[in-house]
Amino acid sequence: MSDTASTIGSKIWGFCNTLRDDGVSYGDYLEQLTYLLFLKMADEFSKPPHNRPIPIPAGYNWESLTDKRGAELEVHYTTILRELAKLKGTLGQIFTKSQNKIQDPAKLYKLIDLIDKEQWSSMGADVKGKIYEELLEKNAEDVKSGAGQYFTPRPLIKAIVQCMRPEPLKTIADPACGTGGFLLAAYDYIVDKHNLDKEQKRFLKLSTFYGNEIVANTRRLALMNMFLHNIGDIDSESFISPADALVADTGLRVDYVLTNPPFGKKSSMTFTNDDGEQESEDLTYNRQDFWAASSNKQLNFVQHIRTLLKSDGKAAVVVPDNVLFEAGSGETVRKKLLETTDLHTILRLPTGIFYRPGVKANVIFFDNKPASKDPWTKEVWIYDFRTNVHFTLKKNPLKLADLQDFVTCCQPQNRHKRQETYHPETNPEGRWRKFTYDEIISRDKTSLDITWIKDKSLADLDNLPDPDELAEDIIDNIAAALENFREIMMKLK
Repeated sequence: MSDTASTIGSKIWGFCNTLRDDGVSYGDYLEQLTYLLFLKMADEFSKPPHNRPIPIPAGYNWESLTDKRGAELEVHYTTILRELAKLKGTLGQIFTKSQNKIQDPAKLYKLIDLIDKEQWSSMGADVKGKIYEELLEKNAEDVKSGAGQYFTPRPLIKAIVQCMRPEPLKTIADPACGTGGFLLAAYDYIVDKHNLDKEQKRFLKLSTFYGNEIVANTRRLALMNMFLHNIGDIDSESFISPADALVADTGLRVDYVLTNPPFGKKSSMTFTNDDGEQESEDLTYNRQDFWAASSNKQLNFVQHIRTLLKSDGKAAVVVPDNVLFEAGSGETVRKKLLETTDLHTILRLPTGIFYRPGVKANVIFFDNKPASKDPWTKEVWIYDFRTNVHFTLKKNPLKLADLQDFVTCCQPQNRHKRQETYHPETNPEGRWRKFTYDEIISRDKTSLDITWIKDKSLADLDNLPDPDELAEDIIDNIAAALENFREIMMKLK
């Protein structure tokens, strides 16, 4: 991060600690910051040298905030949030369901003053974006907020994008976009790897990206994240939909899908019964384009993603282990995926890299194909990045360099040049190995949950991980068990 971004980021984050004494959480602070930052930048864009027409009524703009103090400021700020939520496009989406969470007018004024002192529109998109991304990551680290479930580790996202190599004038979707990490990484890659002409830049800014995020607060953070990176426009229609992506096939077809659908096995909706009590009901999406009806959220997302792709579209999807081995509808989905797409790569991820504990996940890469009587998948390449690999969020976090061997093995420029690193005699610990379609289809339940490297922690007591790592594993497993118990309790209720 540049010195400018680091200094401003430190100031903004430092003020959050002051507000926490008043009970304002990281997430609430980030929300208020989003509202105010958006108003300030809109004000800057409406003045020279930009002189853009901004659809914010004069009585509710940034300048109307800066000359008020005390109770008058608090009341006016609350009114602004309510009125701007009624507007259309990105502007209205940013302020949807907005509330003032800073009850002390003096501290609200101090935050406004802090933002007012910087000229945000003159900063490069990389500087603004890095500041906001750092704030999102700090928010994800706050275990109590639960925001971590919407935050995919950025090194993992970057490695996936390096393997996908998105190109200009192509469309990219994330049907569960969280705070927008995949979309931003794809944007950065395209800008970095291509010398874009005017038409390509316009397409990248306004026509490349599509997303869904059903949680209003998270969608707001995603929209702001995009806006700060110069994607989309204040008065254009929002390209991140609040609709549940799984409900229906909207007809959208894209060139790439990059996504990490929400963890948690079941799709469910919460409703209030006749006695006024909250109940949860499993959702099964009965869509004609799905191969199997299931209440398993991840299996539904895999099927939806295949529908989203153009006939030559490509996807990279983070999925939990159950997608690789679950029987019934899981087996049906895997068989159909192997037949109708080229499911060419699986990256088995280590534990300890996600903010939600206990997660065992993988990345599946597949290319869509036109109808054919023969299966499109000829061989599946698996990179075992889990066995004997240990990361922790604080002491040993995942870095992009840790994934470079996988990217190199993938040969994203020419998959036909791939070479196995596994050899039963000379290198049984090799992490990169291929399996033919026939080998996989003959496995019980067409399971893709394949390992071959000996787990040293099971075989050699002298090689146990550090006590810190063991403790984190135990905490992860307990947290995962509690999550399962919570699901059972909800069903019993």
